[in-house]
Amino acid sequence: MTNSRLKRLEVDFFSTLDDRLKDIEISDKELINMSIGVPDGRTPDHVLESVKSSIDDIQNHKYAGFKVRENLIQAVKDFYKRHYDVHLEDENIALLYGTKNAILTFPSFFIEPGEGVFLPNPGYVDYLPGVKLAGGEQYNLDLTEENNFLPDYNRLNQEELDNARLIVLNYPSNPLGAVATKEFFDETVERFKNTNTMIINDFAYSAFGFDKKAPSILQSDQNFETSMELFSLSKGFNMSGFRIGFAVGNKDMVGTLNRYHAYSQAGMWGVQQEAATTALNDSDDFLVKQNEIFKRRRDKFLNGLREAGIPVNNIEGGIFGWVETPKGFNGEEFFEYLLKEQSIMVIPGVPFGPLGENRIRVSLAIPDEDLEECIERFKSIKHLWEE
Repeated sequence: MTNSRLKRLEVDFFSTLDDRLKDIEISDKELINMSIGVPDGRTPDHVLESVKSSIDDIQNHKYAGFKVRENLIQAVKDFYKRHYDVHLEDENIALLYGTKNAILTFPSFFIEPGEGVFLPNPGYVDYLPGVKLAGGEQYNLDLTEENNFLPDYNRLNQEELDNARLIVLNYPSNPLGAVATKEFFDETVERFKNTNTMIINDFAYSAFGFDKKAPSILQSDQNFETSMELFSLSKGFNMSGFRIGFAVGNKDMVGTLNRYHAYSQAGMWGVQQEAATTALNDSDDFLVKQNEIFKRRRDKFLNGLREAGIPVNNIEGGIFGWVETPKGFNGEEFFEYLLKEQSIMVIPGVPFGPLGENRIRVSLAIPDEDLEECIERFKSIKHLWEE
């Protein structure tokens, strides 16, 4: 009893993961879960104190109202000015119940059925369902190591370009760990300015730039002519359970989100808004430490696997590694092998796109001692890559 658009959705890989595990006999070693996509640390204490102090406020026991609190809007403005030297107005900001919500719903009220959307291949698995629900056409934006996992726009099909309404980018990248340069964003904005194709940059892993600070696409589009960015508090601030993010940039794109939210929700709980305000205003030092934690893990993981001769791409940012499978294994087969033989849970590469067929995604969001043990287990099977 579903309509044709919902029927276009395939069964989500992550929703079936628990059932699949029941059919796999896992090694008797202690399970190390490297499939997790959220940092493993605690929400900052100053944010938790904000929650405790605001939860007893009777105003937070009522409908919040659609209008976002002024102190949160100002916190978003100040954060982007402080970190990226980008000046936002109220019309350039939409509050989100997590960025995943916008990823899934935005295409449905922005594109017309039949219009195209370029999606990164490999890229985050929830981009495609949003396009399918909108009745749109998916076009691959192939990302290869030869081009530093940045798209080569000169190789795109002209018919697809002519029909494209949106292009989705994700830097720092899930699953690739690649970080864009400002020069790349400059080129992207210039190329699609004054066309029918608008740009979304999913900036969920903004806090994690290991060799250089990850740029915002809005630094290259200061007038917000063609770009919208999705910013999440889940990763950098250890606040995934709070479900808070925001969209910033082009006023028409942001405006469609605000218009949709005016009908679809009664506003975000005031306690969440106060927590987000505190996080944005008072966490700059915390973000530096968070990046340092994952940089150390990145260095440890890359050094360990490379010493063993295991091919893994560089991790410039984000919290994931992209590992090549041994000969004779595709990602699905190696996913099962690691569970059965080493009690390591990863994610096979195919859910992220066709270019992930012979790759696995691993997460660095595990305790340091588990990461060290995982490296040792990978080293114990290094002979698989030598055959």
